[in-house]
Amino acid sequence: MDPSSSNSLVAQGLAARKAAKRLALSSGHQRRRSLLALADAIGAHREQILDANERDLEECGSTMPRSQVDRLRLDAGRLDAMVSSIRVISEQPDVVGVVESGWRLPNGVEVERVRVPLGVIGVIYENRPNVTSDSAALCVMSGNAVLLRGSSSAMNSNRAIVDAMRAGLAATDLPQDSVLLVEDCSHEGVREFMELEGVLDCLIPRGGKSLLAAVREYSRVPTIFDGEGNCHIYVDARADLTMALQIVGNAKLQRPGVCNAVETILVHSAVAAEFLSRLDPLFAAVVIRGDQRVQDAIPRAEPASEQDWETEYLDYKVAIRVIESVDHAIDHIERYSSGHSEAVVTEDLAVARRFVEEVDAAAVLVNASPRFIDGGELGFGAEIGISTQKLHARGPMGMRELTTLKYVVHGYGQIRG
Repeated sequence: MDPSSSNSLVAQGLAARKAAKRLALSSGHQRRRSLLALADAIGAHREQILDANERDLEECGSTMPRSQVDRLRLDAGRLDAMVSSIRVISEQPDVVGVVESGWRLPNGVEVERVRVPLGVIGVIYENRPNVTSDSAALCVMSGNAVLLRGSSSAMNSNRAIVDAMRAGLAATDLPQDSVLLVEDCSHEGVREFMELEGVLDCLIPRGGKSLLAAVREYSRVPTIFDGEGNCHIYVDARADLTMALQIVGNAKLQRPGVCNAVETILVHSAVAAEFLSRLDPLFAAVVIRGDQRVQDAIPRAEPASEQDWETEYLDYKVAIRVIESVDHAIDHIERYSSGHSEAVVTEDLAVARRFVEEVDAAAVLVNASPRFIDGGELGFGAEIGISTQKLHARGPMGMRELTTLKYVVHGYGQIRG
């Protein structure tokens, strides 16, 4: 990357690299103090942030599905949750400089595997303003600088949040450029962002199919994909149906526009009639698409196509299939799952064991809602994304996943023979 370039994105990247060097040398105490300053600053700027969010809703809300409007919307409670999340992150054990393992060779040489920051992390994401504060807090606490590129629909909100956080950093001894907002939301700008070789050490995209496809085509930097959440719940023949209804209700109705909401429900034929008759009124606001047996049980259900089994709706829609066994459930999930979160509801320990052992996903749940697969719920404070990959990071990514390993070798003059 040419330091003499006048390009503003390049300039931001070079500023982030400079900040990352200082962050990598900072103490855990310094980073904790900075996070508390970030939290205080967001609280102090709450009215400006809520006003900015209202402008985003006025400008873009009428053209969005209601689930996306919900992702974009901030209110006093959600803002308080953002502040609380930063404080929880600040309380996590420091990961920078932790010696993962160490050993002494026969010749006396001592070897250590030490956790160090990645450097500069780029995050591309859509709509959700809380991602701005969560990503910044996780990166700073793990010793990384961050370049944030949100969507145009949330630009006023993101700008207000980043302005507040930078004001908070100004009151600490860590650089303001630890957190930077990329305001160019054009397609050309996105592509340029993904091509920041020599600036970004890691790119984390959080978005739909079109964004992920663009990243796969154009990115020139190492990427960890926050993948789609085509999540399933299998209701077994030996399920507690009251429990099952509670779980699927939470998984679809609480926040349908998030990646850990359920998109497909698989129901064993032995309990399908009772379960579906009880599900229908619970899902009165949900468009149901199903196979013929689902349509027979719920007359308003629409026929499900092959595409429905593949779709992450992110909306008040769900696909339902009646199946004959746990084998069929596992086969269906293997074919259509995005590898995010898969759940089974059963009182049969053998079924639960098989489901856990054979379903290949970042998270597998037994008798619990997939909505739990979230950094905050799992005790990380927040996550920068949920990886559906298998290398480096899988599942909710907290501070540890934003570091890498350095081998440190101590000797006293040994040479290799």
